[in-house]
Amino acid sequence: MGILENLNIELKNAIKAKDSLKLDSLRAIKSAILLAQTSKNSNGSLSEVDVIKLLHRLVKQRRESAKIYKEQERYDLAEPEELQAEIISSYLPEQLSESEILIIVKETIAETNATGMKDMGKTIGMINKKISGKAEGKLIASLVKKELSK
Repeated sequence: MGILENLNIELKNAIKAKDSLKLDSLRAIKSAILLAQTSKNSNGSLSEVDVIKLLHRLVKQRRESAKIYKEQERYDLAEPEELQAEIISSYLPEQLSESEILIIVKETIAETNATGMKDMGKTIGMINKKISGKAEGKLIASLVKKELSK
């Protein structure tokens, strides 16, 4: 069962359970998916990879909002954002640990014969294809940069 099918089932369950926080989170996901499907650049459907990227973006937005609210000492607004980020994260594939990503980074650097920072983009592109949504891009970029600067 794909993410979209699972989402519809969970949405119905949240309505029945009257879980407003989960319902808001699921509606945000569904809204973002529908907007992406109907955008000019879309052919009307999204692949699982596209949905995963979309979910990552939604989680990142929620976490950034929570951070801003905390800086402004608006904890009443930060908490729901963090909880929504957690709910949305549950629909993402299991994330790799930093050590697992580091192994893939080292393997890819060896495969591409990357020698310096000029090869960073090519290396990150190959790693993203291998990992496909199982790690944040920021973490991958920092590990590649660290390895290539040695």
